[in-house]
Amino acid sequence: MKKSPSVYLRLIFLLGDLSIINLVILVAFLGLGGSEDVSRHDVVFITLTSNVLWLFLSLVLNPYKFSRVSRFVKILRVHFTFIVTYFLALASVLFLFDASTPGLSTFGFIFMASLVLLFLWRVFYFYLNRIFVNKKLNFRNVVIVGFGELALEMRKFFRLHPEYGYRFLAYFDDNEKGKEDVRPLRELESFCENNTIHEIYCCLPYLPNTRVKYLVDYGLSNLIRVKLITDYRGFFQRGISLQRYDGIPVFNIAAIPLDERTNQVVKRGFDIVFSPLVIIFFLSWAMPIVALLIKLDSKGPVLFKQKRTGKHNKEFWCLKFRTMYVNDEADVKQATKDDSRITRVGAFLRKTSLDEFPQFFNVLAGSMSIVGPRPHMLKHTEHYSRLIEKFMARHYIKPGITGLAQAKGYRGETRTEPAMRGRVKLDRFYIENWSFLLDLKIIVATVISLLKGDQKAY
Repeated sequence: MKKSPSVYLRLIFLLGDLSIINLVILVAFLGLGGSEDVSRHDVVFITLTSNVLWLFLSLVLNPYKFSRVSRFVKILRVHFTFIVTYFLALASVLFLFDASTPGLSTFGFIFMASLVLLFLWRVFYFYLNRIFVNKKLNFRNVVIVGFGELALEMRKFFRLHPEYGYRFLAYFDDNEKGKEDVRPLRELESFCENNTIHEIYCCLPYLPNTRVKYLVDYGLSNLIRVKLITDYRGFFQRGISLQRYDGIPVFNIAAIPLDERTNQVVKRGFDIVFSPLVIIFFLSWAMPIVALLIKLDSKGPVLFKQKRTGKHNKEFWCLKFRTMYVNDEADVKQATKDDSRITRVGAFLRKTSLDEFPQFFNVLAGSMSIVGPRPHMLKHTEHYSRLIEKFMARHYIKPGITGLAQAKGYRGETRTEPAMRGRVKLDRFYIENWSFLLDLKIIVATVISLLKGDQKAY
């Protein structure tokens, strides 16, 4: 069987990536960013390690597996995650083997230069692939079996997106006799013999299972790909993934980015790297000072522990600096503006959001993430889950110290049901559209908000 041009194109893609990585490393050590402390032997070791690690991660994570109709933005997001994962792994391997590892400035140069050049290479590759290669060298002749609204939508897609390289040739259906451009199904085999057909699209709403099975077998016998189309356009706003239950195909309508193992590793890896930095470089000296102020201001423990709702609706102990006098309503009544239970030091901690910083210990322990929907007390979860549709969907992932809702102004007290609906809407958007870049944007927005001294709404 003759290999598809896409196989060679992806090989070119991989070789281009490796060329860029090697070029940047050579420039870093032998040119502009060179380090006198790194020997020629170490340069060879680092270069070989970089290449082997890139090939290994490519086999494990498979970033080059994408279809011609994959959205460019999604592909860039996947590759950005892959590149960041690669450099984190490379830094860990070099540190582990202590191979006269490059300095921070040299490694920073390698990372930034590679990131920019790899991004430009991807833009060039996909532009060339979609605008020229797909249309000239790697095009696909297709036919659609089963005539109806879904079939018309597919032909419209092929017509509106010539950059994907699909050439629609004919409809086939026995139930639409007399329709213009619709051929009887009995002519399909002869049509495929007289024309080079690469793909057959079967619209499931209009075909019986026996006919579909026959077409699949025919495609396998004649090296023609057969693709099945079902109508789930009503779920277009949600992620969809295909799973197999002993050969039975099952569509998972509620698929989210963090269902993917790679994304989970990236998010958890960032939590593990970032949270100890905050604990070591900030909480190590700030926590004793805050603890002393809390003790001098009022009686009671320094830390306030409260059961809150976490991932998969599981309870966990959420940590905060205590900002209230010890009272019996802490687990049932939310703090409000000018709340008499709030201490003087507590008011300052809430205004600056310093009361949330002990939650970095929750992040390190794994019950929370740095970015995610804010966790609610159990009473609120029970209350709002009855009032707000799909409220519990925000518990698909770990709760966060900050989140998209907080970055957009939904902080502290939620006084009305519409305000809570707005917060939940942003939480669900975050869950359904998660990316590592989105996490970074939320963190930056949160830091800017803290530096500006935005009022916390208690």
